Amino acid sequence: MEALFDTANISIEALNARCENTLNTAIGLSFTKIDESRLYAELEVSTKNCQPLGHLNGGTSLATIEILGSLAANLVIDGTLFVAVGQQVNAHHFRPALMGERVFAEAQALHVGKKSHVWEVVIVNSKGKVVCKGTITMAVIPRAV
Repeated sequence: MEALFDTANISIEALNARCENTLNTAIGLSFTKIDESRLYAELEVSTKNCQPLGHLNGGTSLATIEILGSLAANLVIDGTLFVAVGQQVNAHHFRPALMGERVFAEAQALHVGKKSHVWEVVIVNSKGKVVCKGTITMAVIPRAV
C-alpha cells in the first residue's frame, strides 16, 4: 500500500497536544503511534468512559472510531484547502472491555478519494481480541475562507 501519512513531519506528541481539552481528554484517549498507513491510540476503561456495569461504553467506542478516522482523514488531505468532516459512523460490538483494562485502536483507510474517505477502526483488548470494529465515512470539502 502507498504511504498515506508523512510520518517524518507528524509527531504523536503534536497530535496529542492538538487534541487537548477535547473529547479525547474527556474519555482518556491518547494517540500512541503513526506509521505510513495507520494511526494508533489507546485508553484505559475507567469511570470517564464506562457504563453502569463497569464495561467500556459503546459510545466511547464510537467516539474512538470518529476521533481516529477523522484525524487520519485530515492528516491525508491538504489542510490549507480542504477539511474532512464526518458523514456516517457505524460499529459492531463483539465483547466487553472491563474496568481497568486497556484497549488499543487502529485506524486504516479502506478508501481515500478526492471527495470522500472511508476509514476502518478496530479496537482490541490486551489479548488482541476484537472489542469493537467500525467505519467512518468522511466528506472532503473546501475549507471555509
